[in-house]
Amino acid sequence: MSALATVLRELVGLFVDDGALALAIVAIVALAGIMATLLPGAPLVAGAALLFGCLGALLVNAARAGRR
Repeated sequence: MSALATVLRELVGLFVDDGALALAIVAIVALAGIMATLLPGAPLVAGAALLFGCLGALLVNAARAGRR
């Protein structure tokens, strides 16, 4: 059973290396989706939130990794 758990952990690790970054991206995508639903006449607002949110999360994560 522990071998199966190890394999599953490694498989998840292929897609999610940093849990904080993954959580931030999920939150940003959810926020952009909510914005797109609430503001259907301004899709660029949701797109900008998605773009700049993801870039910001990536920069913060890279800066944090650089300090380690």
